[in-house]
Amino acid sequence: MVCLWCVLVLLTLLPASQSTDAGVKVRLTQKALEYGQNIGITYLQQKLGTIKVPDISGSESVFPIGEVQYRVTGMQIVSLGLPQSAVGLVPGTAVSFSIGNAFINMHGNWRVKYSNFIKDSGSFDLSVNDLTISTSIAIRSDETGRPAVNSAGCSATVGNTKIKLHSGASWLYNLFSFFTDKILGKALERQICPLVVETIVEMNHYLKSLNVLAEVDEYAEIEYPMVASPVISKSSIDFSLMGEFHSTGQHHWSAAPFSPTAFSLPPQDSNMLYIGLSAFTVNSAAFVYHTAGALSLYITDDLIPPSIPIRLSTITFGAFIPQIAKMYPGLMMKLHMKTAKVPIITFQPNNVTVQASSTVTAYAIQPNATLSPLFVLNLDASVSARIYVTGLKVAGSVTLNSIDITLGTSYVGPFQVKSLDNIFVMVLKVAVLPMVNAYFEKGYPLPAIGEIDLINTQLQVLKDYMLLGTDLKFSR
Repeated sequence: MVCLWCVLVLLTLLPASQSTDAGVKVRLTQKALEYGQNIGITYLQQKLGTIKVPDISGSESVFPIGEVQYRVTGMQIVSLGLPQSAVGLVPGTAVSFSIGNAFINMHGNWRVKYSNFIKDSGSFDLSVNDLTISTSIAIRSDETGRPAVNSAGCSATVGNTKIKLHSGASWLYNLFSFFTDKILGKALERQICPLVVETIVEMNHYLKSLNVLAEVDEYAEIEYPMVASPVISKSSIDFSLMGEFHSTGQHHWSAAPFSPTAFSLPPQDSNMLYIGLSAFTVNSAAFVYHTAGALSLYITDDLIPPSIPIRLSTITFGAFIPQIAKMYPGLMMKLHMKTAKVPIITFQPNNVTVQASSTVTAYAIQPNATLSPLFVLNLDASVSARIYVTGLKVAGSVTLNSIDITLGTSYVGPFQVKSLDNIFVMVLKVAVLPMVNAYFEKGYPLPAIGEIDLINTQLQVLKDYMLLGTDLKFSR
């Protein structure tokens, strides 16, 4: 049960928004549940160790003594074991969790009175064996899109009991044999399921505290509630989420003017957890950052490696555009590149491609640091991205596929734009792409929750989405 909570928390760290379409899909496999049961057993064992059996009193006819009044007090658990457990999936319903062959050892005090004046007392040790517990946990989405769980049923059965009295007459065993089988066993059964249900309910306390809005930076934030209740099959639990970026402070508005493309996770189960991230999520991010004007950078000569003979100067550009050298002789230049349209990211098997339309404004830097505009170019570029997992981070790098340049505006008269192709290919390769790659290579950390880490993580790029498969590790 603890692992189930951790996985649910993990799911809420993934970007999602309230929509009927899923941009993010997550699959929790049977392998994860089986790993998690070991963690859940430890927690449940601690919980059951808090069982408090109230004092019990009554009377019983014992041959040949007659009517005997008894009272049992101070019962405490001294040891408890849950050696066998199993977790499974009930298609369309819930997660099943069962415990078998469990045992509880208790210690307490007894006192009897009979014939109105004869009393006896002592202590006892009680062994409860063949205890079985079965419960079901239903998972749904609440009204805020957060995951919620509830008990879909619980049963507990005590197999057999054995008591050992310390002091007292031998005839008392007949009385306490009845007592342990008929009364104390039932009292224990009544205590167990409320504790199990309480454990499940406590999970909601943490789940309700989860944020459904995460700030990324000054430009963007992500909404991430679930869009529907999970789908439970015989081999997995599938979650549908909508990953959409919004401009900071505008999460209540729909940002992107496009919708997710439907996709399905492949039938894989070798990992514990699978996360399918569609191109919709990254395209919604591109929309937000473009709209905010964040996809913009300045390129100066100091970004060109010294080993490159071509410099950002009016001398270099004057060789191709003579009027620049005449109007602004011997000056350094600055380029301002910004997106003119929202970049489009597409996922194809083993390949991520970015189509970006930008404007490049060239300036001559005057001796007093003022900028004199020279020309504005329209630049359409195709870039391939390689995305990979390193450690606990997702990182990447980009390479240039092709560019197409046309003239937007000239402040120095007409010129042949084609002559600048080689210069701008060089600028992109030696100045722009290294800056982009340095940022991507830092990586984005995969979510780790408390004492649960992601290990053996692999990433595949498929059509219209990326698939991340990972195992979970309890690090304590």
